Amino acid sequence: MDKKPPIPAEMVNAFVAQAHGNLEQVQTMLAQTPALVNAAWDWGGGDWETALGAAAHTGRREIALFLLENGARMDLFAAAMLGELQIVEAMAAVSPEIVQAKGPHGIPLLVHAQMGGEMAQPVVDFLLAQIESM
Repeated sequence: MDKKPPIPAEMVNAFVAQAHGNLEQVQTMLAQTPALVNAAWDWGGGDWETALGAAAHTGRREIALFLLENGARMDLFAAAMLGELQIVEAMAAVSPEIVQAKGPHGIPLLVHAQMGGEMAQPVVDFLLAQIESM
């Protein structure tokens, strides 16, 4: 397996930053450097964030879907924001404590679901019920 050089840190940081709300720039950067799709920025202290993570905690559904269509790895926080109840339920069935997980910047899973708006309301309801029963 050929090992490729790391993506420059400044490029990863810029890509993750743009994924907080600029779909056009995310599309442009990903077209130029496809390997950015799963790159993660280290904010320090164990706070890692991918572009998908940025889109998930800011409720940027269109950016999240674009990233997923282009090879981003689905994660619990994006699934919650996108209203993917079956994914969240399946993960909670295996690890019930996951309903209290925190994503980038320490933002709770419930907040990610709330950022998904009406489409993610079933996930919000599920998480609230699970948290209350703990």
